[in-house]
Amino acid sequence: MVQKIAGYMRKAIAEYQMLEPGDRLALGISGGKDSLAMLAGLCRLREYLDIPFDMEAFTLDPGFSGEQTDYSPIEALCREWGVPYTVRRTGIGEIIFDVRKEQNPCSLCARMRRGALHDLCKEHGCNKLALGHNWDDAVETFVMNLFQEGRIGCFSPVTYLSRKDLTVIRPLIYAPEKEILGAVRKEGLPIVKSKCPVDKTTNRQQTKDWLAEMDQKDHGFSKRLFGAMKRAHVDGW
Repeated sequence: MVQKIAGYMRKAIAEYQMLEPGDRLALGISGGKDSLAMLAGLCRLREYLDIPFDMEAFTLDPGFSGEQTDYSPIEALCREWGVPYTVRRTGIGEIIFDVRKEQNPCSLCARMRRGALHDLCKEHGCNKLALGHNWDDAVETFVMNLFQEGRIGCFSPVTYLSRKDLTVIRPLIYAPEKEILGAVRKEGLPIVKSKCPVDKTTNRQQTKDWLAEMDQKDHGFSKRLFGAMKRAHVDGW
């Protein structure tokens, strides 16, 4: 199953020229299924991909509810696979939920986590950052931007951040969430569950549920949306 996920990743890397020889690649590892699948897939790909690159894995602990999350299973996995791994403890959760008491916390949380992760990449001399956004994430983001913000847009497969001199890549963009979950379960990868107080109650979860309902009513609905994004070259697709 991981081999199939690696195949999706290889296609995305080739189509969007995500990697170049000599890249120092940072992997953003949240502990969820997507980032673990990305880690496993890249470990497979470095064995036979004709592009030499180095990689390190990084996890930001938001410190939700003032508690540190135990990432030792991921640390052990990275040690087994020969991937340097760093956990950065932060107070992001406390700032958002306890100090600012944000009513809609997801946007600010994402910005703060991205900023901290970008800084961590630069501290370790990485020129590229791989994030675990998958095929379903892309469709959901497109729908959320359309119906909630009234604009046509999505995150890009490859984004250059000039202020940080850092390139963000998303090698899982062709991998469906269902197949990722199946691969992670079959391989027994150690998922570390999110302690976010609003997990599974966000606008994204509502969008995910709506798309699932539409796909039941009209088979292929999400696939046609994804195809429209690519044909229209939305945000570099």
